[in-house]
Amino acid sequence: MSPTQPPYATVDPATGKVLKTFDTATDDQIAAAVAKADDAYRSWREQPLKDRVEVARNVGELFRKRATDLGELTRTEMGKKLDEGTGEVEFSASIFEFYADQAEALLADQRIPSFSGGTAVVQRRPVGVLLGVMPWNFPTYQVARFAAPNLVLGNTILLKHAESVPQCALAIADLMRDAGVPEGVYTNLFASFDQVETIINDPRVQGVSVTGSERAGATVAATAGRALKKCLLELGGSDPFIVLDGDARELARTAWEFRIYNMGQACNSNKRMIVADDLYEDFVAELVTLAGGLTPEDIAPLSSRRAAEILAAQVRDAVDKGATLHVGGDLCEAPAAFYTPAVLTGITPEMRAYTEELFGPVAVVYRVRDEDEAVALANSSAYGLGASVFSTDTARAENVAQRLEAGMVNVNTPAGEGPDIPFGGVKRSGFGRELGALGIDEFVNKQVYCVAD
Repeated sequence: MSPTQPPYATVDPATGKVLKTFDTATDDQIAAAVAKADDAYRSWREQPLKDRVEVARNVGELFRKRATDLGELTRTEMGKKLDEGTGEVEFSASIFEFYADQAEALLADQRIPSFSGGTAVVQRRPVGVLLGVMPWNFPTYQVARFAAPNLVLGNTILLKHAESVPQCALAIADLMRDAGVPEGVYTNLFASFDQVETIINDPRVQGVSVTGSERAGATVAATAGRALKKCLLELGGSDPFIVLDGDARELARTAWEFRIYNMGQACNSNKRMIVADDLYEDFVAELVTLAGGLTPEDIAPLSSRRAAEILAAQVRDAVDKGATLHVGGDLCEAPAAFYTPAVLTGITPEMRAYTEELFGPVAVVYRVRDEDEAVALANSSAYGLGASVFSTDTARAENVAQRLEAGMVNVNTPAGEGPDIPFGGVKRSGFGRELGALGIDEFVNKQVYCVAD
């Protein structure tokens, strides 16, 4: 970003051209938005559940109707392939539909059967105004998984989206309004990080959800902690993809397809492929073939020139210290953000790639002798988002999977995904869960309600 460029800007990563800029909100606009969200909460929480559900269902319907337009906008702002962008929007629709369908069951009173002398239940009640700080890599999906359960529950939303996807942010806000979300119940804010701190410290704001980098999460969590506010963090990941036995080339194709999705810019992507010694050579050879066979039409840009340069520096550091770059790893000329998908082996602990998250299309492969070495390597990361284990012997894979330190562990599939599947991690990948039944339980008052006989 140039010194004179406003922080909220649409920059086409395929060309580096600045297409549109937006001013950051004023402090007065932030104050007015918080007040309006708090006022809206007083009425939104009192709406019958069926009315909130109807609005959520309308949101889902509009996401489906506008999937192509939103997919195009996502491609323009962060480089996502059109089919992946429209697929993301359709998945966002399914999240709203899930909570619309399941709201009554998920929010039903939970009776405490051991209580004597009357009745006692746990009620799930809203808590108030929430702040969401969202990332650029999935501009609609990340918003949907935060907003859908909380809107159904009766909370109100202030949404600070990533600075690089402002038109996506505005399009989502327009969609919410068109679907019948009342004014003040969902508000997009082009806020600065100083203003984020102000919002979190406001006594009317009851919690904050952050999806983003480890650094951003730690900063927001520190502010939330001082303000005694509930915080949900979904941060980075360096997920292991453990291959114990099977068809090496077929498993390599599975690994590559998952790794290359969204040009490798997914928190739960398989960033460390850990392969048994007897499969390793064939596995790597197949990855090299797949990467080398890509055409220019297959390769989308990364989200920004800066993102591409960071990834290139991480790979260069590894190669300079003895790693092998088998294919790819070419950074295009500035200001575009293309980086050719790569295969990297020979990573050792002194290299940045050993401990840092590689947020882009680089397959890093490790060779291991046995299950114990695979588990030790998988658990050596400071992150703990997802993990997967592959074997023709499911019981063997399950035994290894049970030893992994991650929030989401998968056997013979890269990831379990769906609006009903909770998402979240442990260690430095954050805490809390989104999606499914657990996702609606994060920002909720689990109120104990007793009535004596």
